[in-house]
Amino acid sequence: MTAAPLAGYTVGVTAARRADELTALLERKGATVLHGPAIRIVPLPDDAELLAATKAVVEEPLDFAVATTGIGFRGWVEAAEGWGLGARLLSRLSGARVLARGPKARGAVRAAGLVEEWSPEGERNAELLDHLLRFGVAGRRVAVQLHGEPLPEFTSTLRAAGATVVEVPVYRWTGPSDPAPLERLLEAVLAGQVDALTFTSAPAAASVLRTAEAMGKLTELTSVLRRDVLVVGVGSITASPLVAAGIPVVQPARARIGALARELTLELPARATRLRIAARDIELRGQAVVVDGELRPVPPAPMAVLRVLAAARGRVVSRRDLLAALPSGGEEHAVETAIGRLRSALGEPRMVATVVKRGYRLAMDPAGVAV
Repeated sequence: MTAAPLAGYTVGVTAARRADELTALLERKGATVLHGPAIRIVPLPDDAELLAATKAVVEEPLDFAVATTGIGFRGWVEAAEGWGLGARLLSRLSGARVLARGPKARGAVRAAGLVEEWSPEGERNAELLDHLLRFGVAGRRVAVQLHGEPLPEFTSTLRAAGATVVEVPVYRWTGPSDPAPLERLLEAVLAGQVDALTFTSAPAAASVLRTAEAMGKLTELTSVLRRDVLVVGVGSITASPLVAAGIPVVQPARARIGALARELTLELPARATRLRIAARDIELRGQAVVVDGELRPVPPAPMAVLRVLAAARGRVVSRRDLLAALPSGGEEHAVETAIGRLRSALGEPRMVATVVKRGYRLAMDPAGVAV
């Protein structure tokens, strides 16, 4: 039976909203998921800032209204109805030119009984901004529904062009009410126990960096994310805090949760080390090895030894070098123990050869390369 594409890998999920959906998608592909929510969503009916922005919107006529997310626009209308401002808000929006960033925002606009005037094909805020500037916003009043954190470049450019801008902060974020799960997730990342880390919002990405800084481990985390962990963001906006910190972020072609899961399912296995050892096809995954299609879990210490041996591509590795790779260190006897456990985990002792008085090597051609 062929191993599932993400079997043997551990994936970190930082999402708060829709975390269960993403977790289910990843687990169906075989992944082990660690969840550490990086943010908490402020309930809209309790959000004084949204109430104040809504009152500002309904006080005077609007020329433009920008809907950036479907759930945000829908939540704004529902919250306004709860405050007794729903009819007045829809009246103002119906008198404005409504722009929707993508299909979900467009669907929410239509569900509210409104009709969007324009929606960009690329689903990007930059396209919305260019459209507004081409139309001309000097002396115009523009309501911009934010998507979780401020859009300073968007709103400041509109103001510089002469517009009056009302920022509408729907589903505002704060730090997690209990930071312990996120801290545990980051400790697992630093310990080499996480193979990929996923992000579905820019506030979550920013919160992870802030949390690491508060833990005194920002430099260490940044280094690990740059070098050892696959970082996947749902889109360019989500990725921006990480990219600004010099962390490479893989993104799907479309900013969707399902697309993120598919991208990860392609990218993570593509990074696996594949070898031919003792007439067996071997694939090294996070904390497991696939031997001729069969997934075989490998404990951390033997896995650390195997990675060093695999990097040597059949050359002899000394006991001292293997000892340095062990997570908990120890004496040379610890290497022998790890080798024994590795042979058992692989199911074929001949894969790891002992070279008397020198060390150990994988039973492959020293000139061999990954398949």
